[in-house]
Amino acid sequence: MRGKCIEEFEVGQVDESRARTITETDVVQFSWISGDVNPMHTDSVHSAKSPLGQRIAHGALGLSVATGLSASLGYLDGTAIAALGIDEWKFIKPILFNDTIRLRATVVAVRPTSKPDRGVLVRRMDLLNQHDDVVQTGLMTTMVLTIAGRKAIKNKP
Repeated sequence: MRGKCIEEFEVGQVDESRARTITETDVVQFSWISGDVNPMHTDSVHSAKSPLGQRIAHGALGLSVATGLSASLGYLDGTAIAALGIDEWKFIKPILFNDTIRLRATVVAVRPTSKPDRGVLVRRMDLLNQHDDVVQTGLMTTMVLTIAGRKAIKNKP
């Protein structure tokens, strides 16, 4: 396991992911998978007449990409037990087609639980575009193995 255990995170720790460009293909596929075919995402004629003047990516697509960018950091590989929640998620600015976004994850809380094999990690997740504008933000809470929990897993037959 290359992931970190709960004791290895520090409040204030900041990590940035690789960047990813949001394409028309991403939006079309997300429309198909989610069933959200709102014309702001799928109809260039309609969206050209809107206040934004163009199609935009789904807010939920941005959130989904944020989870993938978080995984790309690698520090929860094999040590994350479960996602516990996404709180205070805000859609600050639209994600436009061909925006290149990246994730800035800041540890805001680390605490043990009553079970000795796990703890809780809370991170502020800021999704930024190529102009360094925060386009989405919120808190993600994850249950993470402790060092003792990782050892117990390694020692299982």
